[in-house]
Amino acid sequence: MGQGRASAEGGMTERIDRLEEQLAYLTKTVDELSEVLARQSREILRLERRVGLLMEREAEREVEGGGSIPLADQKPPHW
Repeated sequence: MGQGRASAEGGMTERIDRLEEQLAYLTKTVDELSEVLARQSREILRLERRVGLLMEREAEREVEGGGSIPLADQKPPHW
């Protein structure tokens, strides 16, 4: 075996090592982002439920207060 071949194999090994490190880093990053996305999705669903409940409560309050049409169901003035 010549020195050139050993050098080329060493360079290839270093390149593979670098690529494996990059792949591990990217895999970790994707996993972390996936966790963040899942957490945000759960939070958005929770907030949507809360907003829905608040809108229902406000509509009930407006009807009980003698309002004819709850504000949530009225069209904005520019329509």
